[in-house]
Amino acid sequence: MKICWASYPAIGFGLIAAFFQIAPAHAAEIKILAPRAIWTILNVAGPEFEHATGHKLNVSVDLAAVVVRRVNAGEAFDLAVAAPAQIDGLVKDGKLLADTRTNVSRSGIGVEVRKGAPKPDISTVEAFKRAMLDAKSIGYLKTGVSGQMVAAMLERVQLAEAIKSKVTMPETDIVSEMVAEGKIEIGMVNIAQVLTTPGVDLVGPLPPELQSYIVFSAGVSANSKAPDAARDLLKFLKSPAALAVMKAQGMEPG
Repeated sequence: MKICWASYPAIGFGLIAAFFQIAPAHAAEIKILAPRAIWTILNVAGPEFEHATGHKLNVSVDLAAVVVRRVNAGEAFDLAVAAPAQIDGLVKDGKLLADTRTNVSRSGIGVEVRKGAPKPDISTVEAFKRAMLDAKSIGYLKTGVSGQMVAAMLERVQLAEAIKSKVTMPETDIVSEMVAEGKIEIGMVNIAQVLTTPGVDLVGPLPPELQSYIVFSAGVSANSKAPDAARDLLKFLKSPAALAVMKAQGMEPG
């Protein structure tokens, strides 16, 4: 998936230009393999990075586990984003440059419903459990990091078996779209995804006792054809402009 900039507002060329000061002499296309939450950041902030640096962004969106499989299969790329342990494994295997390993952002898990639908009470652990038992259908990812966290949480509060018959676990990152289309009543995904998907409303984060945080880490390919440009992008993701977009999308710095 390539970024489509047309419908997103600019965030201020001056901020980015000041951050980088001078555009590099040799602009490059940066191929990025990343989960959806990183794509949504770049979808807003990316045009200003491109304008300031001359680099072009080519983002391919996949679940973190699929990103790792693609890297291990030998696909050409410049920057990969996945979970910290996955990135550490790629560094250990020599796929990523160790000195570029960076925590980019983190996002808690939220509960979502179709836009305009009644929002259940999930303010306490007991209220959350009642909401899950009362729901007609529930969705979370089968293989994504957020899905693994949700599955573990449901086991911990002894809900997994009770709601098993009404749970849908897609293998691709479409839970929010299924909620928006009315195919699932309640979804549980990272909050950034809820806030950046049309047609859904955020009910709220999981209760603090049940919350987990999905961290997104990145590293530059050991075989990158544009390692300096990829390092520029990592630097940009720590800039005030990028951090402002993260915050607006329900994320925190990594």
